[in-house]
Amino acid sequence: MAISDSTREQMAELAARYPRPRSALMPMLHLVQSLEGEVTAEGIAACADAVGVSAAEATAVASFYTMYKRRPVGEHHIGVCINTLCGLLGGDAVYEAVSDRLGVGHNEATPDGKFWLERIECQAACTHAPVMTVDWEYVDDVTPASAVEVVDRLERGEQVLSTRGPAVRGFRATEHTLAYPDDGLAGEGTLVDAKMLAGLAVARERGMSAPGVPTAGQEG
Repeated sequence: MAISDSTREQMAELAARYPRPRSALMPMLHLVQSLEGEVTAEGIAACADAVGVSAAEATAVASFYTMYKRRPVGEHHIGVCINTLCGLLGGDAVYEAVSDRLGVGHNEATPDGKFWLERIECQAACTHAPVMTVDWEYVDDVTPASAVEVVDRLERGEQVLSTRGPAVRGFRATEHTLAYPDDGLAGEGTLVDAKMLAGLAVARERGMSAPGVPTAGQEG
């Protein structure tokens, strides 16, 4: 797909936000993915041109980070964490249940283009293991049955609320937020819960605190 003049203008606007234009490469790739549902060769070339790097350098970034996909993702991206804590608490079983429900494996899209499934090495949300994300929004403390129910609801076109954050909007919408984070949704949903604050609560009960930061001249 040819990159439109409007997209190139957005790329230029992103590049102008940074002291060094090449710093805009990653959000720019998310912009391409939000518009095309994948990171195409044409999109990579346009990003490279916009930030003043070679196509090979831009391709290296797009191929290194797993969030950038080189095939169409579809309407919803489903990520199931299977790393240590999630795996111990049932992440592998959750993944298998979702995989069976969708009929696809790791980094595969369903034939109808509705879902993309991915095994995630870490979702940075161990407090709520096992964790699944839908379009990178957290769905915490899942079981095989509850994870499949989320997929069923999405397939029926029903609204799905993330555990911490806004309602699920679709893969492309989230990718646009990764390019332009100020989407007005930062205050949506439950941001912090008792499980996340448990350590802080115990520390306060026991009168514990972190050591102070030394001022200049006090080091050592």
